[in-house]
Amino acid sequence: MSSHPALDLHADPIDLTAALVDIPSVSQDESIIADAVEAALRAQTSGFEIVRSGNAVLARTDRGLPSRVMLAGHLDTVPIADNVPSTRERDSAEGDVIHGCGTVDMKSGDAVFLHLAATIDDPAHDLTLVFYDCEEIAASYNGLGRIEREMPEWLQADVAILGEPTGGFIEAGCQGTLRIRLSASGTRAHSARSWLGDNAIHKFGAVLNRLASYQAREVDIDGCVYREGLQAVRISGGVAGNVVPDAAELDVNFRFAPDRSVDQAIEHVREVVEGVDLGFEVTDASAGALPGLGAPAAAALIDAAGGQFRAKYGWTDVSRFSALGIPAVNYGPGDPNLAHKRDERVPVEQITHVATVLRSYLTSR
Repeated sequence: MSSHPALDLHADPIDLTAALVDIPSVSQDESIIADAVEAALRAQTSGFEIVRSGNAVLARTDRGLPSRVMLAGHLDTVPIADNVPSTRERDSAEGDVIHGCGTVDMKSGDAVFLHLAATIDDPAHDLTLVFYDCEEIAASYNGLGRIEREMPEWLQADVAILGEPTGGFIEAGCQGTLRIRLSASGTRAHSARSWLGDNAIHKFGAVLNRLASYQAREVDIDGCVYREGLQAVRISGGVAGNVVPDAAELDVNFRFAPDRSVDQAIEHVREVVEGVDLGFEVTDASAGALPGLGAPAAAALIDAAGGQFRAKYGWTDVSRFSALGIPAVNYGPGDPNLAHKRDERVPVEQITHVATVLRSYLTSR
């Protein structure tokens, strides 16, 4: 193993958050933090089978308990922006806060999971812990995907909790996301003789009007209201300031409720642009995740959180668990709007709150 700092899993998860942030772990450079997590789990926990997969660390108990809960979090961060090591200060609005890359996304969630693994002696559920690599870059590198392909037995559970930042609220399921590239062609001409040309950019006019007036659907699933959105996110075309453009592209992003499949989402976008002569190419697609809050293990988590939950806007790795038939929620400290920012920070009270709720849930019989 490479040299790594020691982590104290019995320390307050606030302090453990700072210790994790102080270990740089930009995507594809997680070996040091993975070594530290693996060493700490082996030395400071009992009853866990622990394995390593690349720069992912997995641990699970097998106590024969009637249900299994998975706690999953990624170890990597986006590139550091002069915000490592961590700092802690008193904020007049937020109270005590920890600043640093990964405080929100998502080392505070990892810290809670690690602390609970080391300090819960009599859990009500068997536990699986998955700390994985390369979540912040292209999906083909995602360590959770690698585990699903190579070690699928490790992703079996009655409910999965992903420690993504949710501000201390349980956010159930997630939206699906779809990106479509529309393309138009025309005839190039001098703009002084525009009647000799056919402007490709102008051909997006009807579609842009439809997108601007699009009425987003709202869907209630298990008490979670998902609001869809269909937006133009990029347009390109033209070669010079005096040339009628003969080619143009328009990228459209559809965030859809998890009651639609990817194929249904694609068909919906086709219906929106129907009748317009444009090229249509799917450039990216990820299914959403149903909340599955009716499952007993998920319902017990909602109870432990005082009945507070909401829909997850945006896509997260809970989609992978949903595809496996596992009810999954996002639950972790930190405001997701601060993820990846230079002033990324987490109020320490949220770390304590999430740890308290999960301890209650994991030990209640």
